[in-house]
Amino acid sequence: MSSELLTERRDTTLVLTLRGAANRNSLSAQACAAGIEAINNAADEPGVHCIVLHGDGAHFCAGADPHALGHDEAGPGGFEAAFDGLIDVMRSSPKPVIAAVEGHAVDAGFVLALACDVVIAADDACFSWTQPQAAAALTLQLPRPLAMQLLWLTEALSARRLHGMGLANEVVPPGEALAEALRWGRKLAGVPADRIAAAKEWFRSRS
Repeated sequence: MSSELLTERRDTTLVLTLRGAANRNSLSAQACAAGIEAINNAADEPGVHCIVLHGDGAHFCAGADPHALGHDEAGPGGFEAAFDGLIDVMRSSPKPVIAAVEGHAVDAGFVLALACDVVIAADDACFSWTQPQAAAALTLQLPRPLAMQLLWLTEALSARRLHGMGLANEVVPPGEALAEALRWGRKLAGVPADRIAAAKEWFRSRS
């Protein structure tokens, strides 16, 4: 069964939950398309100040659902086009997007977390890359020496190592990533929307 993306409002934060327990929340094209729609809608909703993305249960996202690869359920381009579209709307949205990472963030799940504006990771979270044939997305996100290490050795990175490199904002006890992300959402609700949007656009224009 393919994963799905659930949406829920918590005060001024839109929570997006990737759910697919049978495949550790692997991404399907349908879930990507649902994320694109939800984030685009949030951009025009004045009551939404922040978006939080997390995985249901013990893991964030185990990458692309192998059953989705090569299928055209999301239209031309299939999964790859849908995933690229999701990353693009996350970066271009004027609203801040926060990743709440528990457990594994693998391949496309790793890229998805790093594409967020803020990363909150559980202390036992790990980030890994196992697909050297699709390196472009990872090399755009990470310093070259680290990207090469991951692509060659496929070693997992701990949350604390990512934090030490400035790629994660906070490391929290296991099970607390979503709660901390929601606290960030409440703090960001007090920041002028134009300041947040301008900062995101500045970084996007230089990526």
